Amino acid sequence: MGLAKVSCFLFAILFFINGGSSTTFTIVNQCNYTVWPGLLSGAGTTPLPTTGFSLSSSESRLISIPTAWSGRIWGRTLCNQNENTGKFTCVTGDCGSSQIECSGAGAIPPATLAEFTLNGDGNLDFFDVSLVDGYNVPMTIVPHGGAIGVGKCNATGCAVDLNGVCPEQLKVTVEAGTAAVACKSACEAFGTPEFCCSGAFGTPDTCKPSEYSGFFKKACPTAYSYAYDDGTSTFTCSGADYVITFCPSPSSSEDLKSASPPRLQPDALSVSDASRRISVALSLGVLAVAVSWVGSGL
Repeated sequence: MGLAKVSCFLFAILFFINGGSSTTFTIVNQCNYTVWPGLLSGAGTTPLPTTGFSLSSSESRLISIPTAWSGRIWGRTLCNQNENTGKFTCVTGDCGSSQIECSGAGAIPPATLAEFTLNGDGNLDFFDVSLVDGYNVPMTIVPHGGAIGVGKCNATGCAVDLNGVCPEQLKVTVEAGTAAVACKSACEAFGTPEFCCSGAFGTPDTCKPSEYSGFFKKACPTAYSYAYDDGTSTFTCSGADYVITFCPSPSSSEDLKSASPPRLQPDALSVSDASRRISVALSLGVLAVAVSWVGSGL
């Protein structure tokens, strides 16, 4: 085998190795209560190994995300499983599956959403935290390890607890007169085209921010507050991993860029390290074989 053929063979193998790599999502719960994350893959994208699970306070979980994945992640709160029927339900963010796994179902509003499109236009990851469907729990997305100087690779989210200051018309309560557990969008609360950006208000020129979307935007300037809030709310990275945190520390609301990676559980850390070591070992092994073939004149 000549050097040119070896080079082509080596390139093909390395392309296979690198092309099969994935993005790592670390989902962290810093709330003082249990959160049940829900995960929904977009149409035509590879399903994730889980669509819902329990995450106790101070726990984190690593998930390997397929290349070119798109979808959303959210937190379900105040969940329980009926002892007699086994039916699993949540007061906020429920996906209606009657199980901990959402199995292809999305969040019932109101719910804070982390939205991703990986390896989209220009091979960039697009991501945002959206309050378009309302709010139920503080959430941030912090990228780590992305290519320097590529895209608008900043942290984003809503680190503020909005339930306590939610406008009366938007409040969701378990019982009348009790504290809010979620905050509706104006679209869900009133259902009119001007708030839902539908009908005659279905374009960026006709659907403008309202006093209610303004409430969300003022509290969380980098989060989506209504359907056409793209300019200040969509972020892009290349080759990054992402930390999605429920109830991030208060300092995150002052400067999301300063947010640091969480302390991961040992087993989760070893999985991440192992995958990187395997990739490097395979690459070096292929290189050694190719060099050996060239040296022997094969």
